[in-house]
Amino acid sequence: MIKNEKYPTLFIIFAHKFQIMITLDDYIEQHSSPQSELLQQIYHDTNVLTATPHMLSGHIQGRLLAMISYMIRPKRILELGTFTGYSALCLAEGLQPQGRLDTIEKNDELEDMIVSNLSRSKYAESIKLHIADALEIIPQFADDEFDLVFIDADKRHYIEYYDAVLPKVRVNGFILADNTLWDGHIIDPAYQKDWQTRSLRAFNDMVANDNRVEKVILPIRDGLTIIRKL
Repeated sequence: MIKNEKYPTLFIIFAHKFQIMITLDDYIEQHSSPQSELLQQIYHDTNVLTATPHMLSGHIQGRLLAMISYMIRPKRILELGTFTGYSALCLAEGLQPQGRLDTIEKNDELEDMIVSNLSRSKYAESIKLHIADALEIIPQFADDEFDLVFIDADKRHYIEYYDAVLPKVRVNGFILADNTLWDGHIIDPAYQKDWQTRSLRAFNDMVANDNRVEKVILPIRDGLTIIRKL
């Protein structure tokens, strides 16, 4: 950095303004573990090749999903809504040896992209992709089968997903529900008539009053609710 002896005050002001241009999101990313090269590529491809790249979990939430998975060390994981496979690969990082992750995606137009992304990972053999409606697949699993469930599918059906997966989660197992703050719309009266917002409000209210579980909402990205089955 070059010091300006002629205009020291101007230099200090410029330096100060330059520093505050860094956002909190930038700071968090700079001080968190980086994405793998494969996850970076999936992030890039998703932004270039899909119409709704904002649906991807992204760097910080992806690292959080991986961290939670490492903490739990699950043998079985269920994911509802994988989009392009980014979140599935993050969750798979904490799997026990010989563990398995079942991920469900309803949009069959994404199948080739998902398969390609998963196949390039060292976790490929541990992940089973289901292209189907989650509510049709979930009943096929046994009760108490999963250590960890990640819900990130159609927001209008969160209550139905929750009711379907809760029996499939072991005692002291976890459910993670994404988008539960919905970009702040969850408390914005202007979105009272929006079906996705109304459905998420109903889901949040239901979970808050469900004495079968403990729960906490984290204000990360679009809101992530952590739910532990009692």
